[in-house]
Amino acid sequence: MNDLTRNPSRSRLRELFQGNTRQYGMAIALVAVIILFQVLTGGLLLTPLNITNLIMQNSYILILAIGMMLVIITGHIDLSVGSVVAFTGAVSAIMLTSWGLPTVVVVPLALLLGGLIGAWQGFWIAYVGVPAFIVTLAGMLIFRGATLAVLGGESIAPLPQSLRVIASGFLPGQSDGLHLPTLALGLAGAAAIVWIQWRTRARSLARDLPVPPAAVTAAGSTLVVAVIVAFTYTVASHNGLPLVGVLLVALIAGYAFVMRSTTMGRRVYAVGGSERAAALSGIRTKRTTFWVFVNMGVLSALAGLVFTARLNAATPGAGTMFELDAIAAAFIGGASAAGGVGSVIGAVIGALFMGVLNNGMSLIGLGVDWQQFIKGLVLLLAVAFDIYNKRRVGGSAPILPGLRWRLRRGGPGRGGEPDRVSGGT
Repeated sequence: MNDLTRNPSRSRLRELFQGNTRQYGMAIALVAVIILFQVLTGGLLLTPLNITNLIMQNSYILILAIGMMLVIITGHIDLSVGSVVAFTGAVSAIMLTSWGLPTVVVVPLALLLGGLIGAWQGFWIAYVGVPAFIVTLAGMLIFRGATLAVLGGESIAPLPQSLRVIASGFLPGQSDGLHLPTLALGLAGAAAIVWIQWRTRARSLARDLPVPPAAVTAAGSTLVVAVIVAFTYTVASHNGLPLVGVLLVALIAGYAFVMRSTTMGRRVYAVGGSERAAALSGIRTKRTTFWVFVNMGVLSALAGLVFTARLNAATPGAGTMFELDAIAAAFIGGASAAGGVGSVIGAVIGALFMGVLNNGMSLIGLGVDWQQFIKGLVLLLAVAFDIYNKRRVGGSAPILPGLRWRLRRGGPGRGGEPDRVSGGT
């Protein structure tokens, strides 16, 4: 009798970590790079002001990374997001300054424009069958040219305060040097995450799925609470949580729930895992792919609004290289080029890793040349580690982290419900 047979808790823990090696590895790497630059910068990295700047500077990349993760999970890529950011930002600035429309009207119109752009590209990819690489490469050129055309090669500035507050405003309220609404929001978020962790564990036990021992879950919950409380206390000691931070929290929570707990999320994973198998299971794969690109267009427009508001100007060069940052964040966060693998939390970890790396290298005075070199090397190593891990554990990647899923119940057009299949990692 081996050790794993005598110790089932150890066996379950090992199985759990084997199925999530990449995500846990990147979380550890994020903590390591934070500690490294905290030391190298003499404590500047984690000052309240710099943490606030980190949130604001990386907000649009985080928004794009969430959408890009969904695109990559379906087995596609989107090279046009930077140009869509620039185009929607330019059109929004024109509506605000030249047309005199109020911000409350411009914001939904910009999101609608992004959705139409995503629908245009999604149509060619899903229903015509043109590879996403080609369609979005064409989109990158089309919408960059359109940006130059609508702006006439010039920048539009300044923009109304009602738009700028999206990227530079803070939650209202101040008391005794600490921002109480930020503290309350942080405590509520910590409680919600702990509740979700234990609820997920209970559900997994009910389905006879591998779960860590209760002590490990408790330790994880304690660590999460400590990190969130420390973060919110630090931010609350400055000006509080930026409004764009509240937007990011809402997006991360919403998309994480959709991808983990809804039929739509399971369809996205199923299409990326095996489009043919998903179609045979009754999923309308073309429609799923179409809506993933519509979603990417809407999030690109939202990122365009945030970036334009932060810059206080619409410029022809806006959004340059944003697509590469979003793609890098998704792959560093655990996405697989083969599709079917990834998570919203992983995309957030990847985007934060890149953001801390950029900020830390800037604080220590590292040149742009070395910054680009190091970022490219990190991306290459992250993807290489993913390939190595798959070969080590053997077998294909799961459709959902730690599970293999198949869809049952119903004929064509029915979404189905998840069912665990033996052999998943």
